[in-house]
Amino acid sequence: MKTVFVTPATAKRNWYVIDAEGKPLGRVAVKVASILRGKNKPTYTPSQETGDFVIVINADKVAITGRKRQNKMYYRHSGYPGGLKDSTFDELIGHNPVAPMELAIWGMLPKGVLGRKLYKNVKVYAGSNHPHAAQMPVAIDL
Repeated sequence: MKTVFVTPATAKRNWYVIDAEGKPLGRVAVKVASILRGKNKPTYTPSQETGDFVIVINADKVAITGRKRQNKMYYRHSGYPGGLKDSTFDELIGHNPVAPMELAIWGMLPKGVLGRKLYKNVKVYAGSNHPHAAQMPVAIDL
């Protein structure tokens, strides 16, 4: 029996769309990261970019449980002394509606070159419209 090696050039890559409205942030991010890695395929290869493309719509209407809207903190640093900035979930989603979803997905991908390549395959939109209708994405229910 011969071992079949799937490379990014030979992998068949599909487009999926996920509606995040009313769904928990973490559950959507886990599903997206899994599809980006290619773990939903029998030809999964941990070191290769063989996953699919994912479109996340309604990222601004994601469900957050408990008091996370007021208590969950997001941090960033400018690189200068005293440059630590923080904001709550409400402040972040008010400034950039897709940022919490993007940060959650980014945190679930591998760090390094592979993770940066995989992150380019996800498109996150605040509303229900997206410019990727030509790719005929398949809707996924969570």
